[in-house]
Amino acid sequence: MEKRRGGVRAIGAEIPRVAGLALGKRGFGEAQLVTQWDAVMGSELAAKLSPDRITFARGERRDGTLRVRVASAFAPEAQHLEPVLIERINAFFGYRAVARLVFVQGPPLNAKTVVPPLRKLNKQEQTTLDGSLSTIENEELRTALARLGAAVIASRNR
Repeated sequence: MEKRRGGVRAIGAEIPRVAGLALGKRGFGEAQLVTQWDAVMGSELAAKLSPDRITFARGERRDGTLRVRVASAFAPEAQHLEPVLIERINAFFGYRAVARLVFVQGPPLNAKTVVPPLRKLNKQEQTTLDGSLSTIENEELRTALARLGAAVIASRNR
């Protein structure tokens, strides 16, 4: 039975214990690299890169290979920055944990896609849309098609 912990603790202090099991399966025994990725890389690089998996030779915890997801457009620049990235990662660990990076193109796991809001339809567009949907009797279907039609018209004429 696990001993109960009394008192208030910072949530950040519990992350390694809670996330360690899940992240350990991906090779991240040191869960702090994932949770502190923004601080390790800086917010600009962290938005374009995310750690995916770290592997070590059997029985070793040094000179590992870190697989990093990278935005496709940033991949060539990331390859040129590899020595700097490795230096930052190893400085975080405090020893030479990573010797090599393998870049996998794709959206970083921490990427936040920003979708600009759609514009409002003008009166003529709204009237045309309403007219084309007026023959649909099912109200739920008509409402759904009105939303879809408004989105299509608004995105077409940005």
